[in-house]
Amino acid sequence: MAKHTLIALVEDRPGVLNRMASLCRRRGFNIESIAVGHAETPHLSRMTIVVEGTGAMVEQLRKQLDKLVVTVKVYDITANDIISRELALIKVKTTPASRSEVMQIVDIFRAGIVDVAADSVTIEVTGDEDKVDSLLSLLHGFGIREVTRTGRVAMTRGGSGLLSAEKGSPAGGGRKQKAS
Repeated sequence: MAKHTLIALVEDRPGVLNRMASLCRRRGFNIESIAVGHAETPHLSRMTIVVEGTGAMVEQLRKQLDKLVVTVKVYDITANDIISRELALIKVKTTPASRSEVMQIVDIFRAGIVDVAADSVTIEVTGDEDKVDSLLSLLHGFGIREVTRTGRVAMTRGGSGLLSAEKGSPAGGGRKQKAS
């Protein structure tokens, strides 16, 4: 069992996220993270879905997600050379005495402080999951009040994108036609 990163180009309309998540649920996959945003092509969204399973299990899920009417194309990019990032906001308890130490840790991780209150600071960190986990581990001793994480967003490195919706691309230049 390994983590797999699936990238899907889907129609940008209500209910698409629910359809994708429901199919994963019906197939017994726990979605570790899912991130959705507008794609470079109007009326399409790009999803990054992280699930755990064997290669064969995830390939079957990928094929079934690809069959949904709202899907343009789905790729498992786990084996590709990818760029992946996660954003986290971390609210940490501080005192006047501990604030400078927290700020030094934040600087080491090239993170930023986005809010300061009398008894806390809120930190924004972007990077791979290990970087976010390491920062959380170091800040744990100060007392973490709240954490929110986006989950993984990813794309392949270099050249043209796998899921480009332009003509002549692997995505086939547009939406699939499906029989009712």
